[in-house]
Amino acid sequence: MVLFFGSKKKPLLGGTETLIDELLSRSVVEIIPSKESLRRELLSGKRLRVKLGIDPTSPHLHLGRSVALLKMLDFEKLGHTVIPIVGDFTGIVGDTSDKESERPMLSAEVIERNKKKYFEQAGKIINIKKAEPRYNSEWLSKLNYRDIGEQADQFSVSDFVSRELIKKRMDEGKRVSLREVLYPLMQGYDSVAIKADVEIGGTDQRFNLLAGRTLQERYHQPPQHVLIIGPLIPGTDGRKMSSSWGNTINLDDTPQDMFGKIMSIPDSLTEVYFVHATRVPLDDIPRLLTGHPKEAKAALAEELVTMYHGEKAARQAREQFGAVFSEKAAPSDVAEVTFAVSLQNTLVSNGIVSSNGELARLVAAGAVRTVNPEVKIKDIKNADIIGKTLRIGKHRFVKIVE
Repeated sequence: MVLFFGSKKKPLLGGTETLIDELLSRSVVEIIPSKESLRRELLSGKRLRVKLGIDPTSPHLHLGRSVALLKMLDFEKLGHTVIPIVGDFTGIVGDTSDKESERPMLSAEVIERNKKKYFEQAGKIINIKKAEPRYNSEWLSKLNYRDIGEQADQFSVSDFVSRELIKKRMDEGKRVSLREVLYPLMQGYDSVAIKADVEIGGTDQRFNLLAGRTLQERYHQPPQHVLIIGPLIPGTDGRKMSSSWGNTINLDDTPQDMFGKIMSIPDSLTEVYFVHATRVPLDDIPRLLTGHPKEAKAALAEELVTMYHGEKAARQAREQFGAVFSEKAAPSDVAEVTFAVSLQNTLVSNGIVSSNGELARLVAAGAVRTVNPEVKIKDIKNADIIGKTLRIGKHRFVKIVE
């Protein structure tokens, strides 16, 4: 069955009911108002406007974000308009939907720095040239107190505080700031501004996604369909993937780093990553999981590196990983960084480790060492490291030069 859009009857790219059924099921937890209503829209021939918002809370997009971006790609392949929104205005306020404590406000300078390559990174998954990339400062910065008051009037305080994590924080006597109440209004108004037909978001975003439907009705627009995806992808340590925890696999990691990080995830996550972070056909995944868990994980790592860096880079990363870990050698193309004041400053400022805290944890665990000879670094301040190659954790290598 071929589907068509618009008056010119332009055929959809790969427009089959099979593709639509997978779009509505793979990584999908809930569809509001219903799966059947969104399926009817997809079969109607209407070109839908599909929204995804991401706040620039760090400079990198990671695999946890890729689940939603892959869902956007599914819509894009069916010929719909995808609208990735970088929340350079919502990011300042901060969303605490998935947090057990108040998220600190980010400065405008940090937001500007973090957002620079978001669309470039998103373009590793979706066709950014065919998309409609936007920053939500375009419309949110123009609202006045009357606008915000009218939007806020659509919700009650009890609507907000009854949310599970907000209620938990209040029951524990933790602070909930008034600015946190503004975030759902801002995300909801994004849907009004771009006239969204569909919004994609994680399970932690349900209240914010529904706020979009409420505000669209207030502004006399048809309420968007909400496609809630899940699960929240765990990071390399099994906890939710989060930049603040340093357990991310970033879309712009080098092929070697990406391959190594994937090989370090718990075996129990291999199937989760295959299903939700790749587009390997679901029927093929059971076959890939047979045999030794290490081989299945290597197949996963090669698939993901291929997605973001190409087949040649993926083959090389796999070969290099085998050489490094069987022979305990350093990779042939170790990045070099110039020593700057201290080991701590050198590694953090160059993005080798995410923070002083991460480095301290790695050193305490004996996971920072020189290569050839292999010597654990125990004292960050007095480490003799200039001119030497360091192995940091299982998969990071760097040479320190003057």
